[in-house]
Amino acid sequence: MLVRHILLDAVMKTKTNITDYMRILILLFFLSTIATGFAQKKVMQNEDKALWNRIRNVNISNSGDYMLYALEKGEKDQSLQLLDIKGDKIMSYQRSKRGQFSYDSNYAVFAVNAWKDSIREMKRRKVKKKNLSKDTLIIYDIEQKSLQKIPNVKSYSLPEKWSGIVVYMLEAPKSAKKDSAKTKVKDTSKVKKKKPKKVSKDNGFHLVIRQLSSGIEDTLKFVHSYKLAKEGRHLVYATSGIVDSLGGGVYHYDIDKSLSTLLLTSHHKTKYPQLGISESGKRIGFVVDADSTKSQIKKPKLYAWNQGESKAKLIVDSKDNTSNLLISGDETLHFSKNEARLFFGLRTTPIVQDTTLLDEEIVNVEVWTYDEPRLYTVQELDVKKDKKKAYLSLYDFDKNKMIQIADTDYDRTQYGDEGNGDYAVIGNATPYQLQRQWTAQLPRDLQRVDLRTGERVNLGTKVYGGSSISPKGKYLYGYSRKDSTWFTYNLQTLKYKALTKGRQFYNELHDYPDDPYSYGSAGWTEDDSKLLIYDRFDIWAFDPDTGNSKNLTNGRASQIRYRYLRLNTEERSISNAENWLLSTFNEANKYGGFASYNPKNERLKNLVEVGPYSYERPWLAQKDKKKRLLFTRQSFTEFPNLWSSDISFKSLKQITDANPQQNDYNWGTAEMIEWVSLDGKPLKGILIKPENFDPSKKYPMIVNFYEKSSNGLYQHRAPSYGRSTINYPFYASRGYIIFNPDVHYRDGYPGESAFNCVIPGVTALIDKGFIDKENIGVQGHSWGGYQIAYLVTKTDIFKAAESGAPVPNMISAYGGIRWWTGLSRQFQYEHTQSRIGGTPWEYPQRYIENSPIFNIDKINTPLLIMHNDADGHVPWYQGIEFFVSLRRLGKPSWFLNYNDEPHWPLKWQNRIDFNIRMSQFFDYYLKGAPKPIWMERGVPALEKGINQGYDYIESDKE
Repeated sequence: MLVRHILLDAVMKTKTNITDYMRILILLFFLSTIATGFAQKKVMQNEDKALWNRIRNVNISNSGDYMLYALEKGEKDQSLQLLDIKGDKIMSYQRSKRGQFSYDSNYAVFAVNAWKDSIREMKRRKVKKKNLSKDTLIIYDIEQKSLQKIPNVKSYSLPEKWSGIVVYMLEAPKSAKKDSAKTKVKDTSKVKKKKPKKVSKDNGFHLVIRQLSSGIEDTLKFVHSYKLAKEGRHLVYATSGIVDSLGGGVYHYDIDKSLSTLLLTSHHKTKYPQLGISESGKRIGFVVDADSTKSQIKKPKLYAWNQGESKAKLIVDSKDNTSNLLISGDETLHFSKNEARLFFGLRTTPIVQDTTLLDEEIVNVEVWTYDEPRLYTVQELDVKKDKKKAYLSLYDFDKNKMIQIADTDYDRTQYGDEGNGDYAVIGNATPYQLQRQWTAQLPRDLQRVDLRTGERVNLGTKVYGGSSISPKGKYLYGYSRKDSTWFTYNLQTLKYKALTKGRQFYNELHDYPDDPYSYGSAGWTEDDSKLLIYDRFDIWAFDPDTGNSKNLTNGRASQIRYRYLRLNTEERSISNAENWLLSTFNEANKYGGFASYNPKNERLKNLVEVGPYSYERPWLAQKDKKKRLLFTRQSFTEFPNLWSSDISFKSLKQITDANPQQNDYNWGTAEMIEWVSLDGKPLKGILIKPENFDPSKKYPMIVNFYEKSSNGLYQHRAPSYGRSTINYPFYASRGYIIFNPDVHYRDGYPGESAFNCVIPGVTALIDKGFIDKENIGVQGHSWGGYQIAYLVTKTDIFKAAESGAPVPNMISAYGGIRWWTGLSRQFQYEHTQSRIGGTPWEYPQRYIENSPIFNIDKINTPLLIMHNDADGHVPWYQGIEFFVSLRRLGKPSWFLNYNDEPHWPLKWQNRIDFNIRMSQFFDYYLKGAPKPIWMERGVPALEKGINQGYDYIESDKE
């Protein structure tokens, strides 16, 4: 355009004959056409959604010099990227996974597999699972820029706190005759070894310990399980009973000496369901099940070994246990930090089935009882967990004594100081589980257990929120929703202290018919000296004994919310000396950022320039003196690429550009709008406009909402095949405006609340002049789907609506089951999201008024309904009730049921299908696009999975 004006001006000021003038005009035309072509951006199509990368599995080396991340594009193979901290690429590798650095940051280790497309083709050829391509382990030397490949690897691990080796397990062991281990074996057992008469079918796998620098390997044969010490250069492993002449057993392996020491030998049918090793590697514990009979009741034994001992010793035997409980083979073994205690589990004797009965002789009936603590459907889902249920106990090595901590009543245990502390707290929720069915809260009776003696002291009955113990183990603490109060309980003095009684440390915007939640806590400062609790905006430091408090951030006046960011993955207490990194969020304009707080001089400092962005929790290099880190910054228009900085955020550098193709597409912009609800409440919402928005034009609009979303104003929404909602950039690119309004609810009237908030927001936008009021749609899922079902019974403002997993009938839904958890849905209506505030017999009119089923005859809006038959959240018969009622009345409606899919379609092909159908539905009604065949005649059962009906009707094309 600028070029054309310059040339035209030159023509007008120059004496030129008509021929030259025409030539210039032709040149102007071509230049204008070329400029327009370059300026024109693409309109996004459904297939374009597959072009967008996601950044996954971010990892920064301990040194701070390198970073690993994976690029993932839809269902395609991940691509691993290794960069230096400046952003220069060192290496990339396709179809990779599980990338991590060695502790010394010298190596990157990851696994690769065959291309997904090739695996898919193998499946198409009916290749058996055992013959599919196996993983290859890649070891990359960063300094030498060289890599080594190890094929056929089942799994691998790196030491957490030291370097030098990688341990990997091969997929299939070779035969015992052909394979010989390089490992030196020191046999300290006095038991005479015999070759097993029979080789077990499950021979285990070969475990390889590889020196990263030299490539030297030791192979441990027929290994079933192993554990690496966190800090010491040791591991423990268990083998089957076919290892040469030594038999199976449990071994200690000294990595520096490449030496295995047999701690306990056994016959080839012996199992070792649990192995444990202390952080230093100086202590080992393991559970042994040596019962070779077919008995369904096993009586395992617990053994332990200490460095310097010749072999493991039996420390607890199920047969001799005075509590009449058995050693658990399912409870994980772990040592206290000081390694003086071994924690393990006890279990009850299993209930066994009479194996002589035939199937036709077994009674197959469910017996539900009105007063049993857990609903039968919950029990059914918990069967596997209940069969493995264990009660925590410990073995004290200094006193050579076992102490049972939990039991069948008080079955929940918490302890502090990484197992070193004097006390644990145990809880019994059984008396209150029945009422949880409708209250959605679960108090507990609590007792203190002295871990030195096993002595118990009652702390309280029906305690709400007593769920945590301070890092050093001095206090029980929590938030009681019942009285909206944070409290502490000194476990030494048994003194209770209500910290926030009468103060607003609970959700100020709470709009449920229930007790409000808290804003959470940051944790404890060193030595349990202060408990840091959040209110809506600030961080407060509380003395746990006196309740004295201090506001550390003072953000309320400026509406800035401060939250502590835990950067050290092993941090247990918050430093009293080093600066804290805080996230900031301005509730007024939705800007995000970072701040620093100095706990010594109590100074607060903003670290990044305030702007229209959202930030995520950074990744900090754990052993870098410069304290370098990675973080993401995002907005609606800016993808959350990786940035690098030090912890002062003085020098910011963008490292990645994952989706440069975004610049080729007509995108969109996000802004916040405000209006007032019909009941006088000020409201906010997000408005998405096309990038090429022209205020003189009128645009079709889709309203999409759930509850409150305006805080996500600067959240990036990459193109994707969403499982339940419209994709904002996709629809904006195609000329739609999207409106996402906040909703504030009134107890007992959720449907009316949605109407009062959403509809005036829509009309306020219509008044601005750029919304085509004849072409407005609405879309939402689950709770959003319910609200949409309600709205279309009250207004005809929407020309088309998509309602996913809706509840049209609150009365029938009240008596339903959430099948993923087995829980009754009663609590949802009485106290949580559905917000009715009571039972159908208490408030029958509320249930009727809020149920769209009773007003379906008033619906004039065409509806697309999606509800899947494996939905574990909302009973899918609710969607059927909705659809068949609309069908009965001849209302234009379509029902999508993705077979065997849960609350949303998860399978890739189904997500693509849903996105195509939803866009065709809205394009037809809101943009006058041709009608697809599936909307005209459906997809008959005979054509299911064959003809999708995406094509348009010929008459409509014309």
